[in-house]
Amino acid sequence: MKRSFFLILAFLATRLLIAGEGMWIPMLLQQLNEKEMKEMGMRISAEDIYSVNQSSLKDAIVLFGGGCTGELVSDKGLLFTNHHCGFNEIQKHSTIENDYLTNGFWAMSLSEELPNPGLTAVMLKRMEEVTVQVLNGVTPEMTESQRAAAIRENSRKITETAARESGLETSVRAFYQGNQYFMLYTQTFRDIRLVGAPPSNIGKFGGDTDNWVWPRHTGDFAVFRIYVNKEGKPAEYSTENVPYKPAYHIPISLNGVEENDFTFVFGYPARTRQYIPSFGVQQTTEVTNPHKIALRDIRLEAFKKYSATNAKIRLQYAAKDARVANAWKKMIGESKGIRRLNGVERKQVQEQEFQNWANAESNRITVYGGLIPAFQNSYAALEPLMLASDYINEAGLGIELLAFANRFWPLVEESRKSSPDATKMNKLVEGLKNQTAAFFKDYHQPIDREVAVALLRLYTMKQPAPFRPAFLDEIEKDFGGDFQAYVDKLFDKSLFASETAVMNLLNDFGTNKLRRLTTDPAFRITTDMRDFYNGQIREQLAAYNTGIDSLQRIYMQGLMEMQADKRFYPDANFTLRVTYGKVEGYAPADAVYYEHYTTLEGILEKEDPTIYDYVVEKKLKQLHQTKDFGDYADKDGRMRVAFAASNHTTGGNSGSPVLNADGHMVGINFDRCWEGTMSDLMYDPAMSRNISVDIRFVLFIIDKFAGASHLIDEMTIIKGS
Repeated sequence: MKRSFFLILAFLATRLLIAGEGMWIPMLLQQLNEKEMKEMGMRISAEDIYSVNQSSLKDAIVLFGGGCTGELVSDKGLLFTNHHCGFNEIQKHSTIENDYLTNGFWAMSLSEELPNPGLTAVMLKRMEEVTVQVLNGVTPEMTESQRAAAIRENSRKITETAARESGLETSVRAFYQGNQYFMLYTQTFRDIRLVGAPPSNIGKFGGDTDNWVWPRHTGDFAVFRIYVNKEGKPAEYSTENVPYKPAYHIPISLNGVEENDFTFVFGYPARTRQYIPSFGVQQTTEVTNPHKIALRDIRLEAFKKYSATNAKIRLQYAAKDARVANAWKKMIGESKGIRRLNGVERKQVQEQEFQNWANAESNRITVYGGLIPAFQNSYAALEPLMLASDYINEAGLGIELLAFANRFWPLVEESRKSSPDATKMNKLVEGLKNQTAAFFKDYHQPIDREVAVALLRLYTMKQPAPFRPAFLDEIEKDFGGDFQAYVDKLFDKSLFASETAVMNLLNDFGTNKLRRLTTDPAFRITTDMRDFYNGQIREQLAAYNTGIDSLQRIYMQGLMEMQADKRFYPDANFTLRVTYGKVEGYAPADAVYYEHYTTLEGILEKEDPTIYDYVVEKKLKQLHQTKDFGDYADKDGRMRVAFAASNHTTGGNSGSPVLNADGHMVGINFDRCWEGTMSDLMYDPAMSRNISVDIRFVLFIIDKFAGASHLIDEMTIIKGS
C-alpha cells in the first residue's frame, strides 16, 4: 500500500449515515464526525473528547476487567461501571454471613474498600495510525500466511520500539478488516478495589426476565476505585498504595435528559460484524444461534428450578445464570431482529449491486469478480465445523464437571514432559487448588447431573457421527442409549465430583499420580473432545475462517471503493470508540410506543414479593413513599431510573458513560432493547436503542439509600444550566 489508508479515508465525501449508527475512532472525530455531532446539538469539541496535547474525556475512560467499560468520576480514582460488570467481584466477596450480592456493600472509608486480585483497568493514552509501517513489504502475491507473518513481524518491531521510547504498553490493532492499522499506547492499573454496590434487587432488578428489555427499571451500577503506588504509577495491590489522581474525571450533571437531547457514549465496544455477507448473517441467525439457544435453555431451566427453592443455590449460581442467560437472550433477539428487517435479503441486494459494479470493468472483475461465489462456498463448508465447535463448547463443556476437569490439561501437559519444570508444576498445582476451592464453593452436583443428561442427549441427536467425539457413541453401545445411567456412572466414578478427591490428587502431585488423573472418566471425555477437535475440526475451521477473513478484507476494500461518497465506520474490536445519537423512545409493535424514560413508580408497579427478581427493597419503598429524593428528582418531582437512546452500542459498552452535549455524565450504559440486538449485524434506526441507568438514580441510591454521601462529595456535580 503506497498511501496511508487514513489519508484515503479523509478525502472521501461525507454522505451522512443514519444518526445514531456507527462506532467511531476518537482520534478521527474532528475529520469525520465533529460537524455532524455539533449539528445534532453537541457543544464541546472533538479535542475535548480526545486529545494528546491536553487532558480530555479519554483520560477518564478505562477498559474494565477486560470485558466492560468504566469511567473515573473523581480526582481520587473513583470509578463507575455496571453492577453486572462487577458481579463476579461482588460475588467472590459474598458469603452466607456477608451476602453482598443480596444486601449490597458500601465502604464508608478507604480502609474498608475490598481488593480484587486479577482485576484490571486499562487506559488508552494515545493512538496513532501505522498502516504504512505495518503493511511495509506486504504484496498482493503473498499467501495469507505469508501476509500474516509479515504483518506480525512489522508490528513487533514498531511496538517494541514505541514501548521502549514511551514507557507505555503498546499494541497494533487492525481496523476495516485489515485495511487500516493503529498503534495503541496504554497503561494497565492492577489494584482495583470494590467501593460500593447496591443490593441485587436494585442492581439486578428484573433479573434475566427484564434483561435486554425496555422499559427497564434496573439500577445497574457498581463503584470501584483505582489505586497506584506512591509515585502515582500502576502497581500490584499493596496496603501502601494510594488512590489514583487521573488527568481528567467526568463531571456529573443533575439536569437529566429529555427526548431528542443529544447524547454520546464513550467506551469499549467488543465485536460487531456490520459488513459480513448474507451467507454469514444467515448462518449466524438461522443456524448457529438456534442450536446454542436450545443448549442454553437446558442449563437455564435447571439453574432456575433449583435456585427458586434454595437461597444457597441461588447465591452459588447467580453469576453462572447471568453469564449463560445474557448471550442466550441476545441471540434470540438478534435472530428475530434480522428476520424482521429481512436482513439476509437486504444483504443479497447489496451483493448483487456489488457484483454488477465489479463486472462493469475488467480490472474490477480481476480483483472483486469472484468474491460473492467464494463467500458462498466458504460459508457452506464452514457451517458443519462451526456447529461441531459450538457443541463442544455449549454441550460438552456446558457440563460443569467436564469444564472443571478440562482445567487440568496444562498440568498434564507439563507432567508429560521429559523434564517437567518443578517451579511451573508447583504454580500449576497451587493454582488448581485455588480453582478447586472456588469451583466447589459454587457447585451443586444435582444440577450438573440433570444438565449433563439433557445436554448429552441433545448433542447425540443433533450432531451427526462425523462431527461429534466418539465418547457419545459409547452411550448407545455400552449403555443402550440410557443417558441417565451413563451420567450416573460418570459422576459416581470421577474424582472431579469430589473436592476431597481432587485435593488429595493435588497434594504432593507427581508423575505417580498422573495416571490416576488421565484415566479419570471425566478427564477421558475431555481428552476425547480435545482429540476430536484438534484432529478433525481445528485446522479446517481455522483455514476456512482465515479464508473468509481474507475475502472480507477485499470485500471491505471493494465496498468502500464502490460507495466512495459514504462514511464507513470500522467494526468494533474492543478499542475505544465514540457513538452518538439522541434520547428517544420507540415503537416495537403496532399501536405500541415506549417512552424514553422510566421512573421509580415503575419499580413499585413491577413488585412481586413471590419472585426474587421483583422484590423491592424496603428502604427504597420508604424513600418513594416520603418522596425523599434529595437533589436527584426531575423537574416534576419524580425519581427517574433509566432512559433509552439511539446510540449504537454492543457488548463491552456495558459500564460506558453516557454524556450530554457538554460532555457531562448523565447515565451509565448497561443494555440494549431486545428488538434491536441485531445491531451487531445490522443497525435499525427504528429499533436500535441503548439502555442506561439515569445518573441521578445512581447518586440517589448512593446518597439516600446507602448513606454513602462521602462518595458524592468526591464528585464534580453540575446543577442547573
